[in-house]
Amino acid sequence: MTAISAAMVKQLREQTGAGMMDCKKALSEADGDMEKAVDLLRKKGLATAAKRAGRAMSEGTIQTYVHMGKLGVMVEVNCETDFVAKNEEFQAFARNMAMHIAATNPLGIVAEDISEETIERERDIYRAQALDTGKPEKVVEKIIEGKMGKFFKENCLMDQQYVRDPDLTVKDLLNQLIGKMGENITIKRFVRFQLGE
Repeated sequence: MTAISAAMVKQLREQTGAGMMDCKKALSEADGDMEKAVDLLRKKGLATAAKRAGRAMSEGTIQTYVHMGKLGVMVEVNCETDFVAKNEEFQAFARNMAMHIAATNPLGIVAEDISEETIERERDIYRAQALDTGKPEKVVEKIIEGKMGKFFKENCLMDQQYVRDPDLTVKDLLNQLIGKMGENITIKRFVRFQLGE
């Protein structure tokens, strides 16, 4: 059993933003393994986020990002209280989301936001590509499903790898923030403008 030092707790706290007792508990459970402790806290963040889902969110912020006057994003991020809405970390998260959206150009926040027409067009393209390889129908369907999974990962904001830390998805990042702030937070909507589009 590894002794959990105050320095280890401090390091984990700085890395994750979780509470001191949560960090100590995670380090104990992970037997001092920092990476395992981070994973435990991330899983706990998911549990915290699930518990908070469904609570009313009437506060929040709208943040913008403009890149060289040619590309602009406006994003609305909602939370439950004015206290969190004014929190610098919450505001920074919203600003970072605007920059992330500018960089990655998602088609929607979740898969349900992407039009059926776009999804069908992608499926048809993948089907034609797979059939060109001469593979049997059963294999073609598996290829299409695999490519559609990748399509959603690349085009749904929540499933995208966060541009500043590709080890995390936007959803992971949001769940960490929910865990830290202790209330429900959601990315409500965004709009992205590109000159000439």
